[in-house]
Amino acid sequence: MLEQDLKDEIQGAYRQVLEALGLTPRYGQRLMIAEIANTLAEIEADDSGKRLSNEHVCVLEAGTGTGKTLAYLLAALPVAKARGKRLVVATATIALQEQVLHQDLPALKAHSGLSFDYALAKGRGRYLCVAKLDQALDGAEVNPTLSLFEQALASREGDDFHALVKEMAEAYGAGRWEGDRDSWPVTIENHQWRQLTTDHRQCTNRRCGHFGACAFFRARRDLENADIIVANHDLVLADLALGGGVVLPSPQDCIYIFDEGHHLPDKAIEHFTHHFAVNGALRWLRTLKKSLTELNANLGVQPTLARLLGGFPEAIAALEPRLGEVFALGHQLAEAEEKLAQKRPGRYVREGEEGNRQHRFPLGEAPLALREQASGLVTIFAELSLSLESMADILRESLDPDKHTGLPREQAEPWLPLISLLQGRAQEAHGLWLAMSEQDDPQEPPRARWLSFEQMQGDPELTFSASPVSAASTLARTLWGSCFGAVVTSATLTALGRFERLQERAGLANRYRYQRLPSPFDYSRAVLSVPREAVDPGDREVHERAIVNFIAGLEDSEAVLMLFSSRAQLRAVEKTLPKAMKERVLAQDRMPKRELLERHRERIDAGQGSILFGLASFAEGIDLPGKYLTHVVVTRLPFSVPDDPVGATLAEWIESRGGNPFMRIAVPDASIKLVQACGRLIRKESDRGRITLLDRRVLTRRYGAALLDALPPFQREIDGSTVRRA
Repeated sequence: MLEQDLKDEIQGAYRQVLEALGLTPRYGQRLMIAEIANTLAEIEADDSGKRLSNEHVCVLEAGTGTGKTLAYLLAALPVAKARGKRLVVATATIALQEQVLHQDLPALKAHSGLSFDYALAKGRGRYLCVAKLDQALDGAEVNPTLSLFEQALASREGDDFHALVKEMAEAYGAGRWEGDRDSWPVTIENHQWRQLTTDHRQCTNRRCGHFGACAFFRARRDLENADIIVANHDLVLADLALGGGVVLPSPQDCIYIFDEGHHLPDKAIEHFTHHFAVNGALRWLRTLKKSLTELNANLGVQPTLARLLGGFPEAIAALEPRLGEVFALGHQLAEAEEKLAQKRPGRYVREGEEGNRQHRFPLGEAPLALREQASGLVTIFAELSLSLESMADILRESLDPDKHTGLPREQAEPWLPLISLLQGRAQEAHGLWLAMSEQDDPQEPPRARWLSFEQMQGDPELTFSASPVSAASTLARTLWGSCFGAVVTSATLTALGRFERLQERAGLANRYRYQRLPSPFDYSRAVLSVPREAVDPGDREVHERAIVNFIAGLEDSEAVLMLFSSRAQLRAVEKTLPKAMKERVLAQDRMPKRELLERHRERIDAGQGSILFGLASFAEGIDLPGKYLTHVVVTRLPFSVPDDPVGATLAEWIESRGGNPFMRIAVPDASIKLVQACGRLIRKESDRGRITLLDRRVLTRRYGAALLDALPPFQREIDGSTVRRA
């Protein structure tokens, strides 16, 4: 139960913020504050602060205009401080992260009367490594002892890179730059930045001679004193994958707020996907072999390192032929799949650009011959990874003046980056081949497993991949099961008006708290129309003609966002338009997104009409309030064809168990996307306008009514006639 003093603190802070910013209290916002505060306050814990209860998560769908950021900060911060916990606010996009960091938190601190500190958390790879910067200043190469490796795996830089290094050193030394990539005034190319940053394996932490000036650890010191830590979903998931408490505080000491929470399941799947490129691995193994003489000369004076290095020739000799065999086997399996695909076109073979293609294994089951090869590779890569890890540990200890390993610091330090990098590659290889060798639990969704063939300069590449099709069990165990408390929120969490799809994908238990919060907007100010021009998109030419005819009937002054389901159709419609109409169109990919939106606003300000052509990414995150958007046109219901290996494997598994993947996955997911698309129109209480669906299936198919009923209560107009909702 929320204690009275906490309740008074939250209510007092809310009143102060509203008065200071001239805001009007909203029912949905007040309800959100109450739901979060009560959920977190009711968490039972022992004397050490360890959570005992299991109803510690609340899931809140809060539409645009609710003021959810202010609500979750006001509700969660006082409770977190009272319980001795840290508040971690994780967003899915940089735009929202910057809004929270640079607008919402400063306003809250200035006007709420609450006392707190906050800081931004980023992964180590976003920060400059001062040791590498120093090495780059001293010579032409970031690490002279790694010349063979650098020649094989990284592009060599010229004067531009050295000029960049000098400029960075001056800015960092003068305190004009804090050393994070995102605040550098111009874009830094990936191949340049890789030479100036590090990861957790290569970093020597306190043993580094530049530790006192380290950009990453300076930022970490700010985190140690912060009551609120702003992060992103990827960083939280990466921290959990490392066991938790590595970059962020330990999960048991955290209350997480996942804003844009509908992205979390997909982000989690990406984190647990493994890839292994055969020719890429052969290249780094050959580089290791070439470096052995130099490695032995520099590190062989230490007995344990000498013994570990002595095992590498045998490991490499065992791996190279096995990788050649698995490369050949991959091609044989692909040829067999192509023959099957002739009977089942497109089901298991996916063609890409320039001859690239994917071959997915049915139900994610790797053939026996591949599993046997994988089992052998698991053993070798496990041994190689352990040897490299042991070497890296000794090299780190050699940097510590209090440790005596028998290896001088000046000999150990230059080789740690190479050994750590190779250890990471060996570990990833071990993870892939382990996933490829194992058989899945028949009662659980299988892992997706597939081959990718890519035409590259030189040798063509074959990549083996494996991925879970659902992150539910992993999130249930590593996140919801380990954290002190959590809030998941977004404008779109329900599918067809229910939370079941999110629960299934994110591993959220039924016992948690779920709530759809009322919107402050009057959606009757907008009209949802299915006009006579709407046709079944099954006939592509007829559908494209219907879209062109509809555009021709638009008023000259309208501000329109037209959403397409495929780039091919967008281009086809754009090409077919008369010249006069084409001049009003601003199409995605013709220019950067920011410039596209700016030109759209300029046209509207000038009293001209403007029609934005966009794909799925324009259905989420576009904010064009008032006169800048008065008409949203959805050309086709946003069904996704599960042709990617992960989605296709999950659909196939559901079908194999007697389920209907279209109704279980495609329709709920389309419902979420349709709500997001329609949500582009009403962004403020005064907004009004029209939403047009040019897909007649919403009227003729049995799922159509469910999709319409999941939308906000717009006025409805069917074939030109107004209809009342039931």
